[in-house]
Amino acid sequence: MSKQEDIEYKAIDLKILKRLLVYLKPYKKWVAVSVVITIISSALAPVLPYLTKIAVDEYIEPKNWNGLIGIIFAIGVLLLLNAFLRFVLTYLMQWLGQKVLFDVRMSVFRHIQSLNMRFYDTNPVGRLVTRVTNDVEGLNELFSQGVVMIAADIMLIFWIIGFMFYTNWELSLLTLSIVPILLLSTVIFRKRVRVLFRDIRLRVAEMNTFLNEFVSGINTVKVFTQEENQNKKFDSINAKHKELWVRTVFYYAIFFPTVEMLSAIALGIVLWYAAGNILSGIMTVGILIAFTQYAEMFFRPIRDLTEKFTTLQSAMASAERILSILDTKDIADDKPDAKDMLGFHKAIEFKNVSFSYDSAKWVLKDVTFTVNKGETVAIVGATGAGKTSIINLLCRFYDYNEGEILIDETDIRNLNQNSLREHFALVMQDVYLFSRTLAENISLGKEHVSDEDIRRAASALGAAEFIERLTSGYDTEMIDRGSALSAGQRQLIAFCRAYAMNPEILILDEATSNIDSETERIIEQSLEKLLENRTSIIIAHRLSTIRRADKIIVLHKGTIREIGTHRELLALNGIYARLYQLQFKEQIAA
Repeated sequence: MSKQEDIEYKAIDLKILKRLLVYLKPYKKWVAVSVVITIISSALAPVLPYLTKIAVDEYIEPKNWNGLIGIIFAIGVLLLLNAFLRFVLTYLMQWLGQKVLFDVRMSVFRHIQSLNMRFYDTNPVGRLVTRVTNDVEGLNELFSQGVVMIAADIMLIFWIIGFMFYTNWELSLLTLSIVPILLLSTVIFRKRVRVLFRDIRLRVAEMNTFLNEFVSGINTVKVFTQEENQNKKFDSINAKHKELWVRTVFYYAIFFPTVEMLSAIALGIVLWYAAGNILSGIMTVGILIAFTQYAEMFFRPIRDLTEKFTTLQSAMASAERILSILDTKDIADDKPDAKDMLGFHKAIEFKNVSFSYDSAKWVLKDVTFTVNKGETVAIVGATGAGKTSIINLLCRFYDYNEGEILIDETDIRNLNQNSLREHFALVMQDVYLFSRTLAENISLGKEHVSDEDIRRAASALGAAEFIERLTSGYDTEMIDRGSALSAGQRQLIAFCRAYAMNPEILILDEATSNIDSETERIIEQSLEKLLENRTSIIIAHRLSTIRRADKIIVLHKGTIREIGTHRELLALNGIYARLYQLQFKEQIAA
């Protein structure tokens, strides 16, 4: 369990609450309206028992029926007004809550998008999904019923106590005599439930992480017949989640009957004391009826407050996790004076570039090479040599530790990241298709990529034939990352995506490693067209795909060992020659 996950539920943290309330600032006028309604509504409720006392003592006992009709009418108007105010307040708070949740969720999502790749290296997808969904939803009670409704209940309690003492101070003290026991019960309940809610939140995050990994790796699970093993793991997580909720229900099942019992005891004390005083004429029946209502009314907001404070503490834990994401500074920020990359005219230069993912082991060391405009440059080497790291640095997914990467003699750290990446198209080994139509997966929502551009790209690269055979052609929905397509077909779509963008710099990162022989022939036929009049960087294990490159860079353990053309490197009889001979022998054997 990570430190980020292991966040204890604390008493309400005012610093966190203050930061969250900033999201209410755009709606401060509506918050003010809700506060005014809360004050009026909480003041109206205790008036009703007092009017009941007046009705009994001044109109029913003296048999003043005309006056009774008037007081009944007043009570009816008061009930209708209170009900209307409660309706408006409930609707307004729920509306405000959803508005704020929308803003918080968008804020978290935008921030997650801004984080660099190092953050994603150490944070599971399931945990991030939990932050944007469950944890944001956990704030719903805070904004829709939390702070304002807690204030309403507190004001209601004070109004009730005020009316109680105004009506009869002796019965007021007897009613409040139960409060210390109630407060003790509340503290114990909150302490127990607070810990359980923390553990429940952790189990939900664990469940989301497990489900994300399970669904993403379903092919591996099935191939290695791990269904039963995965069932047992999920059963264990699910069982822990269920047990925690059962324990929570148990505490609720004890607490609420306890409150009801204490309320009944308070009412019994009031009835016992009032009965003797009524018989002796010291107290009226109206006072007894009013206090019966006050006793029932007094314990209701206390019970609600306990539940709201527990919910609020749960929301605090969600808020703390959300703010921990928003406080993450692992962002490759643009410099204040960063300028846009307006075009590519001369060359890409790596000058003595060194890079480490963890500041402990160098992945690249003193890498220096140049890619001139219009050149096709291939980068080869064994697995782990640092080939993909070069691409990660060039696209600024990571920032290098030492040296310089220049485009047209400008350090890429001085360029706006989005404008830099606008000039690249990257085709990777693992093609990601979104749950959109095939056409949308090619255009990726780029406005300058028209339907005509999409079809032209598919036709040029030989993908149109299989696309048009699909049920809905270009409008076919790609479900589950396009799992209904073959690996080669998915790779072709990725090539079409790059072609349609018409980038100045094309990067192929192991882009043909998952392609079958037939699809490879289709791509080989169109590869020249894809690379035509374009600066290209190709990373490939299959050396047959890069023999025609203008320059081949051989990486070995993070350093450049050889640079030259295919013929020059074969004549050198070094690392490249050995790699080529090894693959040639494997192809002959096959």
